[in-house]
Amino acid sequence: MAKKQTVYEFIPKLGQLRDDVLFGDIWERTDLSKRDRSLVTVAVLASHYRTEELRGHMQRALDNGVTREEIKGLITHIAFYSGWPTAVNAGRVAIEVLGDD
Repeated sequence: MAKKQTVYEFIPKLGQLRDDVLFGDIWERTDLSKRDRSLVTVAVLASHYRTEELRGHMQRALDNGVTREEIKGLITHIAFYSGWPTAVNAGRVAIEVLGDD
């Protein structure tokens, strides 16, 4: 069976924009730390139920210095602003990424 094509292979321009603009420019700006960008990104992805993207960005947040406890606190906080289902979904992703204590 052939390897399934990624969206970035299927639409190369998306990959270029992700690499050059999003990660090459936006994530490298100095007006926010990468740690703060990660907190914001995880909160937005969680609140919009963007499960697939949340996995990668939750790991990136850990790599950028966000703690496990901060991620748990973020999830609890967004439950009251974006809805219970989004927080529960983010909690499931956190168990996958962080492991269950």
